[in-house]
Amino acid sequence: MQQGDWHEPVAISELSPRGRAVCAGAIDAVTILPASVAPSYTAILTDREWHRGPHNDGNHRLRLVWIGRRRVPGIVAGTRLRVEGMVSLRDGLPTMYNPRYEIIGTQES
Repeated sequence: MQQGDWHEPVAISELSPRGRAVCAGAIDAVTILPASVAPSYTAILTDREWHRGPHNDGNHRLRLVWIGRRRVPGIVAGTRLRVEGMVSLRDGLPTMYNPRYEIIGTQES
C-alpha cells in the first residue's frame, strides 16, 4: 500500500472487538495528561456525521491513544481524520493505539 492509499472506512458501530480497521470522523474531545504521569495523548473520534442510520443506533465513539506523546500536532477538537490501526476493547470503548492517521481538510467557501 502506498502513502495516501486507504481502505474504505468502516462505521465505528460496526467495528469488531479485535482486528485492523479504517475509520473516519471528527475529533470530539482530547485528554491532556499532567507532566507527572507517563506521556500519552488520547482523543475521541466520532463518526456520527458519516454514518447516519435510520435509527442512529450503536456506538459512534472510538478512542485513539498515542503512547509516549504529550500532544499530536493537528489533532484537536473538531479536526476531521481518517485513522487506521488495530482495534481493541478498553473499558467498553473500541480503542486504537498509535493509529496511522490522515487529517482531512475542509474546503473553504
